[in-house]
Parts: sequence; C-alpha cells; structure tokens
Amino acid sequence: MNQEILMKIFLIVMTTFIFVALITPFIKKIAIHVEAVDIPDKRKVHTKPMPRLGGLGIYFGFLLGYMLYGQHSETMNSILIGSFIIVLTGVVDDIKPLKASTKFIGQLIAALIVVFYGNIVLKDVSAFGIYINFDILAYPITLLFILGCINCMNLIDGLDGLASGISSIYFLTIGIIATINGSLGLDFILTFVMLGSSLGFLVHNFYPATIFMGDSGSMFLGFIIAVIALLGFKNVTMTSLVIPLLILSIPILDTLFAIIRRILKGESISTPDKYHIHHQFLNRNFSQRTTVLIIYFINLLFSFASIVYVLKNRALGYIIYGILLFIVIMFVLKTNVIFDHEQKNKKLRKEIKK
Repeated sequence: MNQEILMKIFLIVMTTFIFVALITPFIKKIAIHVEAVDIPDKRKVHTKPMPRLGGLGIYFGFLLGYMLYGQHSETMNSILIGSFIIVLTGVVDDIKPLKASTKFIGQLIAALIVVFYGNIVLKDVSAFGIYINFDILAYPITLLFILGCINCMNLIDGLDGLASGISSIYFLTIGIIATINGSLGLDFILTFVMLGSSLGFLVHNFYPATIFMGDSGSMFLGFIIAVIALLGFKNVTMTSLVIPLLILSIPILDTLFAIIRRILKGESISTPDKYHIHHQFLNRNFSQRTTVLIIYFINLLFSFASIVYVLKNRALGYIIYGILLFIVIMFVLKTNVIFDHEQKNKKLRKEIKK
C-alpha cells in the first residue's frame, strides 16, 4: 500500500481526533449553560443529569476535516447544507425536545437536499449476483435509505459510547475497503474525517460518559453514514448495498425489531421503551461497559465478514453473515426484544392459579 496514502489517513484521523477530544469539554460547558441536559427517568439507563449537544463536537470535527482535506464541489455543498439542517434540528431538540413529526421534517429536508441538489442517488444495486435498476423509484428509495440510517443511529443511542463506537467501527471498515480498493474520492476523505471525529468524541462518551451526543450527534452520524454509503456506490467503493447495511446490522435489526414490537403491542412506532437489544443485556446483569463491548464485538464480526466478502472470499463472507444473523435472531427469540416473555409467563401463572 502506498506510504503516502497511509500518511494522509493518519493525518486526517489524528487531526480530527485531537480536535474533537479537545473541543468536547467546552461544548459540555455550553450544554450546561443553555440547559441542554438529559434528565434521568424510568425509561433511561443513566442515573444523573447529563449534558447533551456532544454531536456538535463531532460536527465541528467534520467541518475542520473538510476544510483541511476536502475539495469544493456541488456534491459537497449539498452534504454541508444537509448536515447543517440535521445538526440544527438536533441541537434544538437537545435544548427543548421537538415533536417526532417536526424532527422528521428536518430529516426529510436534509435528505431531499443531498438527493436532488447533490444528485447523490442510489440508481441501481448489485447483490448476491442479482442486478436491479431502480429507474424512477431511485429517488424515493434513496430518501428512505437516508431516513432509515438517521433513525437507526438515533434509536441505538441508548448507552454510553454505543452509537459513537458502532459508527467508528463502520467508518473504519468502509475506510479499509475503500483504501484497499484504491477508491480515494470524496467518500474516502469523509470516512476518515468521521473516524477521527467519532473516536475523539468517544474519549468523553465511553462509560462512564461525561457528555451525551444527543440527537444532534446521533442524527448527524446516521446522515453521514448514509451519504458515505451512497457516495461509495457512485465511486464503486462498495460492491453492493448489502455491505454497508450488514456493517450496521445491530442498529438496523434493533430498529426493525422495535417497529415490530410496538406494532404487536398496538403502540406508535415512535413510542420509547426499554426493550432494545442493549436493554436485554442489561437485564441479564451485564454492566453498561460489558454490554457495549459485547455489541462492539458483534459489530466487529459483521465488519470482518464484510471485509472478507468484498476483498477475499464471497462464499466465506456469506457463511459468516449467516452464522452471525442466526446467533442474533436466536438471542432475540429468547429475550424480550420482540415478544414480552415475562408478561406471557405472568398471565400463564395467573391462569394456572385460577
């Protein structure tokens, strides 16, 4: 591998890492000053008020990385405008919670900008030997993909360091694949800018966290993850849509299970609860730190499978994917992620007593 490229990667990651690690304590003070504080309640895991707005640190790292290492283009303009709208929506929500519909409008506007102004569109996809051209459906499918990524990261952000760590694993994996494939375009720059930024924030966000990223961070991470994946398709960094989706298997599956769970209970899909995958580990007496590390490990295995699939052996990649998905599904069926087994057992015991 070219030594010059490796040096460039090192500089991008270290610059943004150090910058975000240093600026985050100042953002913490701002969050406290404007009362952007997460107050504990029965649904939340943390036990003391925690400043939010940490996403601003990640966003500022992204801006610095772009200014130092990026290049001006219409595509980048759309990403800058879209990310500003996403972060602004998140900041307002972190200070004074917005309605879910209001946040969705902000997300949709950001997605529309990168799709129609930046022309970042998923026009076709190749997966498992099948080629699909979306034609006129490309635009709504791309919008759904971006909105899905935004909300997946928003929902998974439930434990110290979980969303920032999963994002870091994603950026590292995409960066490795892009570098080995020799794709050194905009997606390459943004990937390593975001890797440094998310790791810099993780210094303050890993358990015990001193600041939360808030919606300003989780929505921005989801937005930029989607954008990088879509840029990869344009620059042939990824072989198919399946790869970035599988790297994010845990947040995507967790979101899917949450939707199914709430529909079965007759609740709104936006209703918050404590039945996510990470809550199930906590219910089994794992500590926050251990739970997060377990999910990191599972995510790293999916990332390893993705690297094997793209760069080495597709058949082996399929096998590893299959084994991991089977393990996750078995875990879900044996816990309360979808079905509330404890509630069913209580009803059964009442019926037996009768």
